[in-house]
Amino acid sequence: MNLKFIELTLGSHMISHGYDADNKEVLENVTVDGFSKKIVAVSRIKSVSETYILTDYLDGRWIYWEYQESFEDLKKILV
Repeated sequence: MNLKFIELTLGSHMISHGYDADNKEVLENVTVDGFSKKIVAVSRIKSVSETYILTDYLDGRWIYWEYQESFEDLKKILV
């Protein structure tokens, strides 16, 4: 099976805007009430941890999304 998109339930997230002069990541925290379903292109997914799914974003930025699915379920879908 060659997935192009998956449905995820995503919540609060952090947008990485790159690094400052001291090589520290510049993060913008975005807190939302609850989770909402989104369709995500599998090609945008860079990594998955038990807490966050990392995707690319506009202009070379990255987003760390909180997700509601279990890590094991997401792993089964992607692997």
